[in-house]
Amino acid sequence: MATDVERASQDRAKDIKPASTYDVTSIKPTAVEATHDLDAAEIFLREHNYTADQIEELLADGPRQRRLVRKIDMVVLPLLAVTYVLQYIDKQAMGYAAVFDLFESTGTNQTQYGWMASIFYLAYLVSNYPWVALAQRTRMGKVVAGCVLAWGSVLMLTALCHNFPGLAACRFLLGFFESPITTCFMMTVAMWYTRSESPFRAGIFYCCNGVGSMLGGIFSYGIGHIESFAVWKAIFLVTGGLTVLWGIVLLLFFPDSILTAKFFTNEEKALLIGRARLAKTGVLNQHIRFYQIREAFADPQVWLLVFYTLLNETVNGGVANFGKLIVKGVARSPIEATALGIPQGAFQVFWILSGTYLASRWIKRTTTMALYLVPTIVGTCLMWKMDRQTDNGKVGVLLGYYCVGAYVASLVLALQMPSVNLSGYTKRITASAMVFSAYCAGNIIGPHAFLAEEAPLYPTGCKVILACVIGQVITAGALRLLLVKRNKDREAAQVALGVALETQGEEAVDLTDFENPHFRYVYQVFATLVRTLCVCVLSFGGPEDS
Repeated sequence: MATDVERASQDRAKDIKPASTYDVTSIKPTAVEATHDLDAAEIFLREHNYTADQIEELLADGPRQRRLVRKIDMVVLPLLAVTYVLQYIDKQAMGYAAVFDLFESTGTNQTQYGWMASIFYLAYLVSNYPWVALAQRTRMGKVVAGCVLAWGSVLMLTALCHNFPGLAACRFLLGFFESPITTCFMMTVAMWYTRSESPFRAGIFYCCNGVGSMLGGIFSYGIGHIESFAVWKAIFLVTGGLTVLWGIVLLLFFPDSILTAKFFTNEEKALLIGRARLAKTGVLNQHIRFYQIREAFADPQVWLLVFYTLLNETVNGGVANFGKLIVKGVARSPIEATALGIPQGAFQVFWILSGTYLASRWIKRTTTMALYLVPTIVGTCLMWKMDRQTDNGKVGVLLGYYCVGAYVASLVLALQMPSVNLSGYTKRITASAMVFSAYCAGNIIGPHAFLAEEAPLYPTGCKVILACVIGQVITAGALRLLLVKRNKDREAAQVALGVALETQGEEAVDLTDFENPHFRYVYQVFATLVRTLCVCVLSFGGPEDS
């Protein structure tokens, strides 16, 4: 049976004509391939006369590396973080408006409101890969900035709508322009940080969803006191205006890649390239390799990540869109419901930062992906089973709502896996788009599990959440087993040949993880938590409707 490396080499031969062959039998690259097949980072190094020995010398300078990481944290990370704050607020603006006078002013009912989320993520689904492919072929920073400017404008136009069709059209356009942001940001983090640094940095910008939730709640709480103007219109106008202003900032300062960043010297860029090569994932290649697209679709690891994300976001689709209505069911007024939703953002920051920090330092990625589903189980059971007629029951429902968001920490790690665990720039872009398509599909499915006639308990939605979470734990276990086997097979091949693998020259070529026998997968130790999850569910008396 052909190995992954052999199949990849055969596929590669169909699409490109290398200047030399890749000897799979000896697992040694015999020569560097033609210039058109080089990674853009290698071209940069050659143009600026940086040798392999100079890169090694830069990598050996620990203080220099630490200064560089601090500089990235100060220059690049804030641009990602603020964008994510605004993205979350803008995405949830419909939810904030629904708590006030949106339904009455536009004649929209709760069933139509449920479709708003599906329409938004349908636009995500159809537009994500075209946007990401455009970002690869052109300038990622300008694509991101242009999309931010466009969705801010759409948000302001939403204030002119007076019925469901108008709201639905604006919602579709909002999703269309927001769709490339997460994928591009995950690729950005993988480009600028090493494998050990990237989980926590991805967590920092993704936890800004929680910051956005808090700020959005405070903001809508303040706007809710306006009496001279429709509150729902004010929400869209202010949030959209702020986003347009921020889009101008991104247009001026967001880097397209480490090779063209304005505030970094050539020496720092060379060091960044050397750091990126440590993971053997490649840095940047603007040529689309069609064999790498086929390889992404044939890789079981990618499909496990797709399934994991689909289950995770089916949970999110329900919780994100109906969570505020669940809180509204235990609050005395819309203003109080908005205030009670603010702590949920703080909890989300805690879940994401703690989860990604543990994944970077102590607990491994697949373990964390499973561990952080436990609070979601507990929170779902609390929201479902607590008696809403008593004060203690209402506190339990709120506590459950705050705990249920822990699944987002698992999502951050899953979304980042294609960027750090696959090699070949086109393959990583394709796999990231596939995973994000599952993200969209889950968010389309999720809201429809929360049936209007079952409010405020939503037992069907709670059952779907529990089933999806248990499915995620099983999928995380399967992913770990697959990656362990792949690494063992590669180590065994090296031992059998009795050679020390050499990497000279191969880093210059845009190879996939299947083609590169030196590539090793990040899988981390996985301890099964199914028994713990079952105990959590059974401790609440099992799935009985109340």
